[in-house]
Amino acid sequence: MSRRRLYLDEGVGERRGVVTLDGRPERLLIRREEDPAVQALGARVAARVRRIERAQGLAFLDLGAGPDAVLNIKPEMGKLHEGQVLDVEIRAEARRGKGAAAHLVGPAVGPPRLLSPAPGLEDQLRACARGTDVETGPPARAMADAAAEEALQTLYPLPGGGSIAVELTRALTAVDVDVGAREGAEAKRVTRAANLEALATAARVLRLKGQGGLVVIDLAGRGHDGQALLAAARAAFAPDNPGVAMGPVSRFGTLELTIPRRTRPVLERLTDEDGTVSAAAAAMDLIRALEREAAADPGGRFEAVCAADAAEAAAAYLEVLHRKFGRRLAIRTDPGLSRTEFEVRPL
Repeated sequence: MSRRRLYLDEGVGERRGVVTLDGRPERLLIRREEDPAVQALGARVAARVRRIERAQGLAFLDLGAGPDAVLNIKPEMGKLHEGQVLDVEIRAEARRGKGAAAHLVGPAVGPPRLLSPAPGLEDQLRACARGTDVETGPPARAMADAAAEEALQTLYPLPGGGSIAVELTRALTAVDVDVGAREGAEAKRVTRAANLEALATAARVLRLKGQGGLVVIDLAGRGHDGQALLAAARAAFAPDNPGVAMGPVSRFGTLELTIPRRTRPVLERLTDEDGTVSAAAAAMDLIRALEREAAADPGGRFEAVCAADAAEAAAAYLEVLHRKFGRRLAIRTDPGLSRTEFEVRPL
């Protein structure tokens, strides 16, 4: 029987929630202080209609902070007009190039603003494994660090041998199954076992990355048992319901499915558009390292040496550390270091 555990890491400027499945990270939820509350999944917002594109059936909504949200116009809504204020709920968070998706609740008045906040991070965690305690402290930090590191990977080993590669494109997410050196007496059984493990691993990894939309899984081998693989896929992706849809295994050995987009993809939290670790993510790592050293040595003075853009992103959070530990921490830049390189040393 699969077991899930919950972790909550309370950091300076950032809170991270992790769900593990049989000891492996399955979900990574990240919330930063600067995140607009009106953009969060489940928030209720008074939004002003900024623009209507009737040909596309879309209304663009000013939420008061962050990018405009998008509302699909339906006949039962009546005639909307620009400047109108609506009560909406955020059903999918904004991602690169796309605003949040909103659901109409009813009319509203007044300026764009938050009407009721989204569920808190701890509530979101508990919804993934009801009745399970949430672990905090050093174990939660270690698990959150491990989850972030794994979310950035492309290759994932399969239990028993083989691997999958998960690669994102503008149109879809591609998952390639490789049997590798997986052992077994009969090639067909080995391939079948690898494909079944690949479906379970792909489902976990895609949840960890927060990746939705169209997914194409290139299964290993030929002559697949389509019904058995579909049954395994439905079970593996069941936690992503409602809204998962999948087609049959094709004659080319691929399985196509769509996963609802709800939260902002984790990779957008951790990387820039070119796939490199973002300055904000690097700054969070640096601040956690400074915090760890300051807590371990209450009288010590420390400095972090890092790249300029990471230092700039960390500056506001350094002030928070000063209030917590006193002004015994500093950040110094070194032009010879890359964004992800830093060193914390005693002063």
